[in-house]
Amino acid sequence: MATKHYPTPMLDVLEEGPWPSFISGIKNLRDNHPNERIRNMTNGVLGQLEHSYETRMGYWKGGTISVFGYGGGIIPRFSEVGHMFPESKEFHTLRVQPPAGNYYTTDMLRQLANSWEKYGSGLQTFHGQTGNIMFIGSDSKNYQGFFDEINDYGWDLGGAGPCVRTGMSCVGAARCEMSNCNEQAIHRHLLNNFTDDVHRPALPYKFKFKVSGCPNDCMNAIERADFAIIGTWRDDMKVNQAEVKNAIMKKAAEIGKEGDRAAGRQYMFDNVISRCPTGAIKLNDDDTMTVDNSNCVRCMHCLNVMPKALQTGDDKGVSILMGGKRTLKIGDLMGTVIIPFMKMDSEEDYERIKELASTVIDYWAENGLEHERCGEMIERIGLVNFLEGIGIDPDPNMIKQPRNISYVRMDGWDEAAEAWFNRKREEKMAAA
Repeated sequence: MATKHYPTPMLDVLEEGPWPSFISGIKNLRDNHPNERIRNMTNGVLGQLEHSYETRMGYWKGGTISVFGYGGGIIPRFSEVGHMFPESKEFHTLRVQPPAGNYYTTDMLRQLANSWEKYGSGLQTFHGQTGNIMFIGSDSKNYQGFFDEINDYGWDLGGAGPCVRTGMSCVGAARCEMSNCNEQAIHRHLLNNFTDDVHRPALPYKFKFKVSGCPNDCMNAIERADFAIIGTWRDDMKVNQAEVKNAIMKKAAEIGKEGDRAAGRQYMFDNVISRCPTGAIKLNDDDTMTVDNSNCVRCMHCLNVMPKALQTGDDKGVSILMGGKRTLKIGDLMGTVIIPFMKMDSEEDYERIKELASTVIDYWAENGLEHERCGEMIERIGLVNFLEGIGIDPDPNMIKQPRNISYVRMDGWDEAAEAWFNRKREEKMAAA
């Protein structure tokens, strides 16, 4: 065991609740890990954390460190009270990119864990809001060795600082019937294309890609990503009428009224029909369901409640929204629709999305202010100017939320919409 256990009376209280405590995890490493270096490091970090709780102050300071050839990916942590807790006076965090869709094998995880125990503290967290695997607690002597080892068997650092950050994608079609695109393929195409921008920070601030396979948006892309790709469809929702009828009777049984058709119908009215935000779904007298697809806004509620009866359409693709972010200068921003629909079937489609992303990043890098996210730039210069800058014509389908237009001045919008419809009409006639 470590030569000296720092007393932790305040941290001990955090172990008393009903939920697992991170304090218990660190103590387990301190008390039971066979490696003396790890026992000492975790002992020191517990001591410093207790000291922070006592004084209500933080004592970690940053710096600039990275592995050879990279400009970011490591969060330096140097202790201002290292003389009191020398075992953890350096406690750097390495961000490592997860596989697309967060697919791991147990062998992969064991390999990473073994490498981290060799060079670091043994503390790891997975993904969180950064999307990275966070390897927490290495000193300046060992972090390069850890990176070299995991890089040799296929892992790479994620982004940190003013750069393209680690991308994220949902589990997608492998596990989810709502998927409308190849989430992992989109993720890998974008990541591979912007690797240099991940490792060499040269942008006004962070830029994030996130891919969700349907409007449920399990990746929180719309509210957390500068460039959000959301799987969707543009034809009619598919309705399996037999399964609608089965669902009515099944729900009746679930609420304790087996065989009571009226109770099942009432459940559907209360929990599906009445909750459609645009009143686009109707339950008929014969227990069939009718969907007004022209008014469907893809809220996904009915599909989530009745996944056997209701399914996404067959004409699948993606919508692209830009400008989402959490609070910084001007508060939270949701992404605004820039590309209402785009097919993702061919290599040309993937090239198009990469070209669009490159254009957006270049325009933002040139016009964004220091420490300004892409969405904040759009808010400052106006959406119309942004669209002009990236070479995209205004489209009536560019919405910020259902039934509302984007937050821009509307001067000349009617004329722009008329021009768009005329252009589409001419394109259709030319193709005929």
